Amino acid sequence: MPVGGKIMDMTDVIVQNYHDNHLSGLVCLGGGGTQKNSYRLASAGLNVMTLPKTIDNDVMHTDVSFGYDTAMMIATEAVDRLHSTAHSHHRIIILETMGHKVGWLALGSGLAGGADVILLPEIPYDEQVVADAILRRSREGKKFSIVVVAEGAISKKMAAIRQEEKDGEEKVEAMLKTRTGELAANLEKLTGRETRVTILGYLQRGGTPTPYDRLLSTALGSRCALEIMAESWGHMMAYQNNKIIPVPLKKVAGPVKYIPENHYLVECARHMGVCLGS
Repeated sequence: MPVGGKIMDMTDVIVQNYHDNHLSGLVCLGGGGTQKNSYRLASAGLNVMTLPKTIDNDVMHTDVSFGYDTAMMIATEAVDRLHSTAHSHHRIIILETMGHKVGWLALGSGLAGGADVILLPEIPYDEQVVADAILRRSREGKKFSIVVVAEGAISKKMAAIRQEEKDGEEKVEAMLKTRTGELAANLEKLTGRETRVTILGYLQRGGTPTPYDRLLSTALGSRCALEIMAESWGHMMAYQNNKIIPVPLKKVAGPVKYIPENHYLVECARHMGVCLGS
């Protein structure tokens, strides 16, 4: 934005508007990008507080972000509904959820909905392993399979390419765009089963919030108001171990909350016989 003969970045514009409008502070709601930019504003001298709001559930230092439960409910309902068609037509049905870097939505909805295969960005998959799991179900008399895949899930082959092409970031990003259609075509070839894809996309981002999300956002917001009254700026309100606590923005900005390899839901999926593609 041109101001006074020079180009100002968005941080400068916000800082100027903040002072021009005599604001006392900002409360920013959002995910990783919001937390990062809020820290930039706080570092520029603004009074800033944040709340973790993202369906991806990838904000660090909070057990859960509001929005995640609602999106997971929508995705779980989709898995439930797709079971009927998959069962009656003996098909493989792939449901793609949002989640470019993390697979919390795919893991939660896949496990809750009884998916047979769950593919996550954190665990590169082998298409042959997935196909073998589907064929094994077929031999057991189960003529259909539900595959829930996060949009950012990648094969082991693509993961290896990403590792090798560290310097070619744009090339790598292009290769790592959603590959669900390719996955469907390959599974159809490997299994001989008719395969269909459903992409939920932005359906997961709308709708009526669940009671849990309403309660969580209310609890985070009320604690935020108390922190503002105490003039304790520069924090994100986090939900940790059934408590709402303020966490310095410096700790939140930047890192992404990936699914740990030994997370209890990952272990639960394995114990339930769900194929994770590896």
